[in-house]
Amino acid sequence: MPNAVVLENVSKQYQIGHAQHEAMLRETIVNWLGNLLKPKGMTFESIWALKKVSLTIKTGEVVGIIGRNGAGKSTLLKILSKITFPTDGVMEVNGRVASLLEVGTGFHDELTGRENVILNGSILGMSKAEIVEQMDAIVAFAGVEKFIDTPIKRYSSGMRLRLGFAVAAHLNPDILIIDEVLAVGDAGFQKKCLGAMENIRTAGRTVLFVSHNLAAVENLCSRVIWIDNGEVRQDGEPKEVIQAYMASFGEGKDSGFNLTEVRDRRGAGSARLTAFELLDMNRNTIKVIRSGDRLVMRFCYLAHARIAHPIFGIRIYTELGTLVTEMNNWMTDFEIPFINPGVGYIDLEVEFLNLMPGRYSVTLFLGAVGPLFQDLLDHCGTLEIEPSDFYKSGRGIESRFGLVFMPFKWQQACPVESVAASMRTGS
Repeated sequence: MPNAVVLENVSKQYQIGHAQHEAMLRETIVNWLGNLLKPKGMTFESIWALKKVSLTIKTGEVVGIIGRNGAGKSTLLKILSKITFPTDGVMEVNGRVASLLEVGTGFHDELTGRENVILNGSILGMSKAEIVEQMDAIVAFAGVEKFIDTPIKRYSSGMRLRLGFAVAAHLNPDILIIDEVLAVGDAGFQKKCLGAMENIRTAGRTVLFVSHNLAAVENLCSRVIWIDNGEVRQDGEPKEVIQAYMASFGEGKDSGFNLTEVRDRRGAGSARLTAFELLDMNRNTIKVIRSGDRLVMRFCYLAHARIAHPIFGIRIYTELGTLVTEMNNWMTDFEIPFINPGVGYIDLEVEFLNLMPGRYSVTLFLGAVGPLFQDLLDHCGTLEIEPSDFYKSGRGIESRFGLVFMPFKWQQACPVESVAASMRTGS
C-alpha cells in the first residue's frame, strides 16, 4: 500500500509586502509589470514559513499537527492541498484530497448549497451518482435542510462551516485535511465533528488534523507532529509530543517558585522556605501540570534552629481569592518530630490533582503546633493547570465545568424500556 503523503526537504518562502497567492495569467502579468516599475533599491523582507520539512504519512494514519500560531501548520496544509506550492523540495500526495482549511473553502457564493456539494464532489473526481447517494447524509449532518437550495451567499458563517465539514467528511476522499474546524462551531456541532472523524478513522482513511484542542488531538490521532518555527520539532506518540509541546510554554522559566527573594513574608523566622518545586512521581522536574495529574510538591527550607513538630502546608486560591483547598502534614497526622538547622526538603505527593484548568494563587507556610508560623508567604506564586483528556473522550476537562475535578463514571441501572414501563404503570 503506497504512502499517502511524502515530503522531502519542503520549504516555503514568502515576501512581506507581496500578495501571497498563486496567480492566474492576468495577475502574473500585472505582477511582472509592477516589478518593472518598482523603485530601484526597494527591497522586500523574506520569511520562511517552512524550512526543509521531511515526513512520511502512511495510508490510513490519523495525524495531528500542533504548534503555536504562526508556526507553519496552515502553510503545510495548504501545500498538501495544492492551494499553494513549495518554494523548494519534493512533495508526493497519493489519492483524492478534501480540505477544510477555512469556513466554506471552495464554495461559490452564487451557487446553492446543493450545487456546491455537487461541485465539490466533482472536483474530488466523484461521479454524480456517488454525490447524489451521499446528498441526504450531507444535508442532514449540516442541518441545512430548509436552505439547501438557497444560494450560499445567504448562509451564515456557521451554516457554511457545517456544510463545508459535511461535504469534506462524506464525499469519501482518500485524504481529509482539517484545520481548526472545532474552534468555530458550537458544542453540539463539535460533538458531531468528533464523531464523524472517529468514523473516518475507523474506515481506514488518512486524516491530517490541525487543532489547538489538544484533548481532541490526543484522543483521535495515532500520531502527532509538532511544528515549531517552520520545522518539525517532534514527531511521535500523541501523549509524549503533546506533553513536550505543553512543556515548551514553560521553557526559560523556573519550575515552581524561587522563594529566596520574596520580601512579603511573615513569621518568627527561625526557618524559611527557600523554594517550591513541581516534580513528577519519579522526582523529575515538570513545567506543565494538567487536571488529574499525579505530582509531587517539594518544600525546600533553610532552618536556623531546631524546629520541633514542624507543619508544612499549601493553600490554593482562585484568582478572585476564594480558598479552594489547603494541604498540610498535620491534617494527615504525618508527624515530623523535628528538623535540624541547615537545609532540607519535604515532599507532598498529590495522587490526583482535582483542579479544573485555570490559574490559581498559592500561599505557602512552615509552622509549628500553636499555631506558630515560622514562615508564611501569602500568594507568593501561581499554578497554571492545563486541560487534559482524562476520560479519553476527546472533549477534555475544561474550566467551564467548575473549580473542582471529581472523577466519575455513569452506569445504567436498568434498560430504558424497563424505566418507561414502570413510569406508565406508576410502579
